[in-house]
Amino acid sequence: MRTVIILAALMVPALGAVACGELKPTTMQLGRSLNSDNSIGNHATSFKPDDTIYAAVLTDGIASGTISAKWTYAGRVISEPQKQVRYRGPAATEFHIQNSGGFPAGEYEVELFVDGTSAGVRKFRVER
Repeated sequence: MRTVIILAALMVPALGAVACGELKPTTMQLGRSLNSDNSIGNHATSFKPDDTIYAAVLTDGIASGTISAKWTYAGRVISEPQKQVRYRGPAATEFHIQNSGGFPAGEYEVELFVDGTSAGVRKFRVER
């Protein structure tokens, strides 16, 4: 009986750690295509006006949280999507933008956030 109580006492903190984990960003990617796991397949920092532009944040951890992106052009926010996620280990969360009329040429950036904390910023360019 004493062994069971000791084992139960040791398991409670371990279960709490799983339930209260956090998603930790490990890298940020930018490119033209996705792999099947939502990581970037074709990395790029220069795009054509009719390209779909993908960004992904790779995370590690056993937790749920909010991952969001802020896409900007000429200092103005053009899109701010967010996703509620629940992961059990390494994962990639993707965001993308496209413009059926074509993106104007110029400098852009995307900043990705994990639970409100910046995971990084990537600058990119659209060229004709």
